[in-house]
Amino acid sequence: MIGRIKGILLDKQVNQILLDVSGLAYEIEVPMSTLFQLPETGRETILHTHLVVREDAQLLYGFFEGHERTLFRLLIKLNGVGPKMALGILSGLNIRELAECVRHNDLNALVRLPGVGKKTAERLIIELRDKLEDWYSEENESVHDGTSAQLSGQTNSRSLREAEDALIALGYKPQDASKAINQVALKLESEGQEIETSLLVRLALKGMTG
Repeated sequence: MIGRIKGILLDKQVNQILLDVSGLAYEIEVPMSTLFQLPETGRETILHTHLVVREDAQLLYGFFEGHERTLFRLLIKLNGVGPKMALGILSGLNIRELAECVRHNDLNALVRLPGVGKKTAERLIIELRDKLEDWYSEENESVHDGTSAQLSGQTNSRSLREAEDALIALGYKPQDASKAINQVALKLESEGQEIETSLLVRLALKGMTG
């Protein structure tokens, strides 16, 4: 089992990176939560990893934080939850937010995640309740977007497209991805904040699952 990997970050794509380790480049699947924390390409990166061996492939999954890998391993042990769905869950909710959903039996937030149906959401709540107690908190942050103004020409259209593509790659419908990204972009612009891809995706995911 490959438990940790250290190398030079060669490329970053939605849910996948390329890491050079002494001349050998590894393709590593990662959740959005990890992707947001990675340095620029060309910089050294260390990830906690989990190797999945199948008859037709060997897949390496990487996580910036150790507790993300722990949660990933918990999730893939559940019936009906494979690595792809586990990455989608980790991309849409951090471990504290997932713990709050479990604590408050919030099925609605869970079924908004790509590929998660009602039965899977119910199973997550039942089987994870005792395992996530250390992550329960009294505060649960959420993003509320009520603005309906039009985006100005200052908005970075490339960032919007990249953010929409990221949500679509996670399994969200194109129309839902576009609506969520534009709502967040409007809010950021009204507050005078920079329109940046990773921030758009992070806030859109919070809004879609919160």
